[in-house]
Amino acid sequence: MIDHVRDLASVREATDRLLDAAASLDNAALAEPSRLPGWTRGHVLAHIARNADALVNVLRGRPMYEDAATRDTDIERDAPRPLDVHVADLRESAERFQAVGAEPADWARTVELRNGVTDAAARIPFRRWVEVDLHHVDLGIGYDLKDLPEEFVLREIDFLADRWSGRPEVPPVTLRLGYEESGPAWTTGGTEGTPVVLGGPAVELLGWLSGRDLKGAHLAVLEGDGLPELPPL
Repeated sequence: MIDHVRDLASVREATDRLLDAAASLDNAALAEPSRLPGWTRGHVLAHIARNADALVNVLRGRPMYEDAATRDTDIERDAPRPLDVHVADLRESAERFQAVGAEPADWARTVELRNGVTDAAARIPFRRWVEVDLHHVDLGIGYDLKDLPEEFVLREIDFLADRWSGRPEVPPVTLRLGYEESGPAWTTGGTEGTPVVLGGPAVELLGWLSGRDLKGAHLAVLEGDGLPELPPL
């Protein structure tokens, strides 16, 4: 069972970590490249804030974004803002999301996100947690994959393994937690190509699935021809 109340609390904790970290930056640091190609740290912070409002739209039954162009334009518009404006926007947009999350609602209902993707309303707080914590990592300011909460890492492996399942451009992959056959495992990918079995620490499996550690230095290819390359998320 998805516990949306508990996830909302985790979102608040992740947001507090992000706000504390962002407040230690300066305007020059915001203009520097993030770990996401083509985006500065200002772009990342702008995206996190606008995502909060977009998920409010989802929970309200409105389109997540007016359209893809508007989403991108809003991020470009907000990216160059001064640090104090970014921090205030992050805090205020996060509070708007928390306020909607606290309202009585049918959390079992189906809601629609971007590109026709649907999900249970109860999973939206976890999706928000993903946005906050993974993009905190993307800022490149000392918070890394290894710092993510263990519960988050395992749940996001579940989520991303499901997301890549059935994709014809991804070979069938088994992900093992650790390097032994007896360990917990996930399956992902399509049905075409040579099957691959990867083993390693949970954080390394998450890094590969999320495209945030492409080298896979601590992943072992237990079966197959090598570490498959995943398309962009």
